[in-house]
Amino acid sequence: MSPSPHHAHRTHVLLGALLTVLAALAALMTTTSAARADTQVCDAFGSTTVQGRYVVQNNRWGTDQTQCITATDSGFRVTQADGSVPTNGAPKSYPSIYNGCHYTNCSPGTTLPAQLSTISSAPTGISYSYVSGAVYDAAYDIWLDPTPRTDGVNKTEIMVWFNHVGAVQPVGSQVGTATVAGRQWQVWSGNNGGNDVLSFVAPSAIGSWSFDVMDFARVAVSRGLAQNNWYLTSVQAGFEPWQNGAGLAVTSFSSTVNTGASGGDPGTPGACKVAYGTNAWQGGFTADVTVTNTGPAAVAPWQLAFTLPSGQRITSGWNATLSGQSGAVTAAGQSYNATIAPGGTVSFGFQGTYSGTFAKPSGFALNGTACTTV
Repeated sequence: MSPSPHHAHRTHVLLGALLTVLAALAALMTTTSAARADTQVCDAFGSTTVQGRYVVQNNRWGTDQTQCITATDSGFRVTQADGSVPTNGAPKSYPSIYNGCHYTNCSPGTTLPAQLSTISSAPTGISYSYVSGAVYDAAYDIWLDPTPRTDGVNKTEIMVWFNHVGAVQPVGSQVGTATVAGRQWQVWSGNNGGNDVLSFVAPSAIGSWSFDVMDFARVAVSRGLAQNNWYLTSVQAGFEPWQNGAGLAVTSFSSTVNTGASGGDPGTPGACKVAYGTNAWQGGFTADVTVTNTGPAAVAPWQLAFTLPSGQRITSGWNATLSGQSGAVTAAGQSYNATIAPGGTVSFGFQGTYSGTFAKPSGFALNGTACTTV
């Protein structure tokens, strides 16, 4: 039996209404999905998670002015950054993304804190987006502590400055230069009243880069600012703005910490040993350094990092290229001695001046690996 025209008309009306409702529901679901992908955070210490594994935090602590960030699927962007603070003091905030624990807020599934001696590698990668009209730095914060604490301030903070704009500088003073993870850096050292800070400043802006966090952690160990039995508690990356900052963004971020014996134990001394002999007189000294490769593979090219005690300054050297005359120093092989064979040695030396009580460096690192001192 065929439907009457009246019934056919009512069917079409009902079908049209149903399609309208379905379209509205689809629009609502799309809006909800977008809202979940781009979450705005304006609370001073508000945070959210992205990718189910990282925390994005607003972290506004140096000003009462409004700051808002928007978390994306791959990072975050600063959407509002009112006010400014003097550039000779602390920044306004540190909007950032991290793996690990920060004031008891731990990222989902993190393996941190982890003891340095158990970490085989800690690869990370980032892409930054910069803006004009702001004073800021773009930097990693890598936190180390003698205990596996997840609350409060850790003892040592490693900062890796990818970029800085305006009259701002790291905590403390520059103590030299160093090559770490294949890049050249200005090295700064100081204390902000709450923790030690070791900073590595790129001579020109870096937009994106992937590296191993352990390369920087090993340098901190070699300079006496951490020990192999300390803990890595978090790997953070973001911005420290002093003036404005809207538009700054981390467009991608990744961080993994690999632990266990399968990757070796790069934080433990033993892959190299250093003999450091000196001859000192009033106001001057010479140093003869012998580096032995105790590992199973050749080291080429080699670089030995160490920190001269306060008051010492290098005036000349031989059998190595020396970067830095005081504080942080890196010695690199020359064309005729750039390789140290397994079980082999290389020697170099330098002459310098000193004031106060003469002392020897507290530690050495060969291509980022802490060495035994003999």
